[in-house]
Amino acid sequence: MDANKTAIRASNLVKHFAKKQSFLARLRKDPVFNVPAVDNVSLDIKTGETLGLVGESGCGKSTLGRTMVGLYPVTGGEIELYGKKVGNRRTLEERRTVQMIFQDPFSSLNPRMTIGDMLSEALLFHHLVAKDKVEARCKELLSLVGLPTDSLGSYPRQFSGGQRQRIGIARALALEPKILIADEVVSALDVSVQASVVNLLMDLKRDLGLTMLFISHNIAIVRQVSDHIAVMYLGRIVEIGPTEVVFNNPSHPYTKLLLSSVPKMSAGSQISVAPPGELPSMQSAMTGCRFRSRCPVAIADCATIDPDLYSIGNDHQAACLLVK
Repeated sequence: MDANKTAIRASNLVKHFAKKQSFLARLRKDPVFNVPAVDNVSLDIKTGETLGLVGESGCGKSTLGRTMVGLYPVTGGEIELYGKKVGNRRTLEERRTVQMIFQDPFSSLNPRMTIGDMLSEALLFHHLVAKDKVEARCKELLSLVGLPTDSLGSYPRQFSGGQRQRIGIARALALEPKILIADEVVSALDVSVQASVVNLLMDLKRDLGLTMLFISHNIAIVRQVSDHIAVMYLGRIVEIGPTEVVFNNPSHPYTKLLLSSVPKMSAGSQISVAPPGELPSMQSAMTGCRFRSRCPVAIADCATIDPDLYSIGNDHQAACLLVK
């Protein structure tokens, strides 16, 4: 497959959620406020590459991932798979093409089904193997993710967190996807097993030729696994570029603060500085730059101008008036 071909592309993608109203508000017929969890996001991932998506909790990372995989209907914009536009009602083939690995491996697995039942259900529903070869394929999937092949009759509760995440990976791989969306796959795991799961994903990506969107708030892990990195803030991409370019030459003030907040263990290093305050409400951040209330270098124009992504060079872009 052409490595320069775009595997998945989001163009001006928008995902809104309607804010719940009280009974009195519905009687008054108050207008419904739509929260733009993802607001006009455009990005593309080349075949065989990994795009790392980072940002604070609540910035819209998981919503973006779930919208791209098809779990959430698109409010606006388009999603393309290998140059073909897909709608909210995807075909079975389109569903198989993009699969997701969820953050919490326990809640994403059916506690009443054995591992074998879960894997075989996916294989049979999508008619991927003949009935007499299902068990062999299930064992092959378990072996692929480093689990013993005699675990097919076991339930999720009988496994550790790291093993359950491997089961989640096996279930995603059962459909033979070309694109994986990994949503905070190690954040619910002990530090001691995070590295093994990350290494497994990197090995699978290489061996199976997968394309990946790796969502995480752990910048160190994102740097390890990603070819490109996108920084998200309040529903928008504020900086995107090759991983080492962004890490060595961050251009958006938010990216700089994120990188400065990473603990440094070297002697004589300065104290880390975390971004001040918390994510503002979308209701109070609809005009101007969304980061201005926390930005240490904000100027007067930031209150009225919502900057687009400006090209800095080397396939590097940032949404900041100071880099325009």
